[in-house]
Amino acid sequence: MSIIEELAAKDSVIFSDGFKSYDGIVDYGYKKHFRVIHSKNEFAKGNNHINGIENFWCLCKVRLSKFRGMKEGTFYLYIKECEFRFNNRKKSKNELYLFTLKLIKNYNKKKIIVSWTKIYLYKCYICSEY
Repeated sequence: MSIIEELAAKDSVIFSDGFKSYDGIVDYGYKKHFRVIHSKNEFAKGNNHINGIENFWCLCKVRLSKFRGMKEGTFYLYIKECEFRFNNRKKSKNELYLFTLKLIKNYNKKKIIVSWTKIYLYKCYICSEY
């Protein structure tokens, strides 16, 4: 529960599965907690579902397994890459390319460090993944 308290504001809407550890969420001050109980063959109740996050983590696991491990300090960056891929998965190659150029163009030049390796990886990603 301490992880949830650390990462989620009390006014957050919590969506979860039926795992017993989530039983006390309301007792910790969270007002809105919706769950689906997979063991009762529930996967959605109207708009309440956790399929999106389960789909994201499934795609993350497949993507990250290709690296056969990574340093703890860079794990966050790999997750952010997976987030970018997931959020832009419906874009065509051309749309993704133009979107990426726009991001690079609009990014504060003082904060960005570009390595040719990263540019090459993005080029491979754009050409091969979609």
